[in-house]
Amino acid sequence: MSLPTSADRPVLILYLGGTLGMVASPRGLIAGSDMDARLRSALGTLPPTRLARLPAFVVEETGEPIDSSAATAIDWQRVGHTIAKKLPDYAGVVVLHGTDTLAWTAASLAYQLQGLNCPVIVTGAMRPLEAQGSDALANVELALRFATEPRLQEVAVAFADKLFRGVCTRKMYSEAAAAFTSPNYPLLGERVGDDTVLFPSRGLEAQQRGAPRFELLDYSALAAGGVARIVLWPGIQAWQLAAWLEGDRVQGALLEVWGGGNVPEEPALLGVLAKATGEGKLLAAISQCPHGGVTIGHYAAGQGLAEAGVLSGDGMTPEAALTKLVHLLAQPLDDAARRRRFLTSLVGER
Repeated sequence: MSLPTSADRPVLILYLGGTLGMVASPRGLIAGSDMDARLRSALGTLPPTRLARLPAFVVEETGEPIDSSAATAIDWQRVGHTIAKKLPDYAGVVVLHGTDTLAWTAASLAYQLQGLNCPVIVTGAMRPLEAQGSDALANVELALRFATEPRLQEVAVAFADKLFRGVCTRKMYSEAAAAFTSPNYPLLGERVGDDTVLFPSRGLEAQQRGAPRFELLDYSALAAGGVARIVLWPGIQAWQLAAWLEGDRVQGALLEVWGGGNVPEEPALLGVLAKATGEGKLLAAISQCPHGGVTIGHYAAGQGLAEAGVLSGDGMTPEAALTKLVHLLAQPLDDAARRRRFLTSLVGER
């Protein structure tokens, strides 16, 4: 018996919290509830022609809504497992998420849900759903429109009329409605007038095929700081770097270095990195520049990174690189296999 087509199945909306669903309180905005009724009421205000283009949907609230600044790797894991379990019954999934760490969750979901054959769209808003001038309704409408697109077979972010690859997305503005961008990968799609357009040959359905190969892992061992993020600054000392990397609880680290992959040619500093990789800790480097990437060893000032065993993150975002380190370190792989997989593009992240 064949599965029903996407046209026969509704879209699942998972409400996790964030500004989109917030309501006023004496202490300021707090996470609200009753999202099903609130969404249907808001969407009902759309012009009839636009409302008719929306798919049927089911809204689920996953536990207590939270501010996304409180999200951890355990939350990424919980959402990934929930989507994987429910996905066969739905044409696609829309995740309503706070904007602060939306890109982190989207990147993690991409690694957990490799080989997707339908859309998983993450969205949110800069202003609450019922606020005057809110962007929430437009973002939800956009996400729902793309959530039944059969050619979209990956985790994506829908925001401000644009559709981004989830694992290539960053929040770049704290207040602007167009808060997100994809520095090193073009748009997957966008809204043009009343239409949604998916750009051919940019999606994973054109780049990677095969049956879903979800990797639903236990991140609990890494949730208490197992992976560090270290942004280098002028004058950083070896003892400061060692304070981050030494200790059994740290299993890996993301280094954000200068330009195309440069660090001070300081033997003590490089020695700390070499010691960490020698102990089996997974270290990777990306550029502090939002656009472009690193080529470790291209400049003499970066040769020490290569000699210390630090892996190149190419043009990956911090969100993509750190969540990938978490994902790989949660697997029962040896050091060589982890290093190979980090250097391999799993979901179009590099």
